[in-house]
Amino acid sequence: MRTIFKAFLLLLAINVFFSLFTACEHEPILPDNPGDTTTNPIDTTTNPIDTTTTPIDTSTTGGNPCLPNVVYFERDVLPILLSNCAYSGCHDAASHQDGVVLNNYNNVVNTGDVKPYNLNGSDLYEVITETDPDKRMPPPPNAALSAAQIATIGQWILQGAQNLTCDENGGGCNTTNVSFAATVLPIIQNYCSGCHSGSSPQGGVLLTNYNQIAAAATVGSLIGTIKGTSGYTPMPFMQPPLNTCFIQKIEAWVTAGAPNN
Repeated sequence: MRTIFKAFLLLLAINVFFSLFTACEHEPILPDNPGDTTTNPIDTTTNPIDTTTTPIDTSTTGGNPCLPNVVYFERDVLPILLSNCAYSGCHDAASHQDGVVLNNYNNVVNTGDVKPYNLNGSDLYEVITETDPDKRMPPPPNAALSAAQIATIGQWILQGAQNLTCDENGGGCNTTNVSFAATVLPIIQNYCSGCHSGSSPQGGVLLTNYNQIAAAATVGSLIGTIKGTSGYTPMPFMQPPLNTCFIQKIEAWVTAGAPNN
């Protein structure tokens, strides 16, 4: 009887030992799908990516050439708004329709409710892409902004809606092989087409396509107005003149015979 009881105690001790030993063992912690690193993707919607990866020199002195793929407010965005929006009866300082003034950087960002890196949250972008004519800006009968102009403003917002400046002549003004489509037309669209498009263009002068612009170049009025030559009304009207490099490029194109290139 005593022998059986000892055997029972020994068996009980062995069971307790193994129970304690196995209780300290754990299955290795493995990912649900080993090798899959996409199970927790980074949400970039609340942490926008800065598309201006190249450090930008924002000084306004010479030697600050304009960088490709960077949108500069003074050079690229403001002319579009001045020509198409910031005029009498709309969004200039005197009229300020709906409290919106689009004549300088601070006013554009603040009254246009521009949200850096956020197109959907920026009222300015919303109204220029509106498809309802009653809500779209510029309003009819003015022409809507072109796809290129909308893309420029959109890229500026996505790059942080910064007040970057550059020197158009900083890297030298290249007037060799100036193209109508790539050089002349964008300048005219940004600085002139706001007044010289639509059903009621200023002075009855349309500058929306090659034939119209080439005709103005042929009679001398295009160069005369952008240079403010005596006998011509300086253009853009009541706005800062074109920078010297833009004028030189248009002159080079006219001198070459105003080709449709």
